[in-house]
Amino acid sequence: MSLPYLKEAIKNGDNEKLIRYVRLHFGDGNEDDGRKEIDKSWIEALKLLLDSPDTDRAFIFDTLENNDAETLAHLYFHLHFYFLKRSGEWIHDGNL
Repeated sequence: MSLPYLKEAIKNGDNEKLIRYVRLHFGDGNEDDGRKEIDKSWIEALKLLLDSPDTDRAFIFDTLENNDAETLAHLYFHLHFYFLKRSGEWIHDGNL
C-alpha cells in the first residue's frame, strides 16, 4: 500500500483501509498475524497494570501535554514494539 493510498484513505475517512494497513504491516503481510501482534502488546501492558502499581503519572501527563501529536505517535509505536518484545513472541525487528 502506497503513501498516496493511505493519504487518500485519511482524506476519505476510510478507517478500515488504515487499520488494514496497520494489521498487514504488523503481521508481515498477514492481517490475522497483525491482529495478534496488536493484541500481544495490549496484553503485556495490561498485565503490568493489574496490581495497580505506583507509576510516574506526572511524567505521563507532562509528556502528553508538552509534546506534539507527531512525537506522541512515534512514542505510541515504540511502546507497541516495547510491549511486543516483552511478550517474548514477536515477528518484527522493532525499527520504524
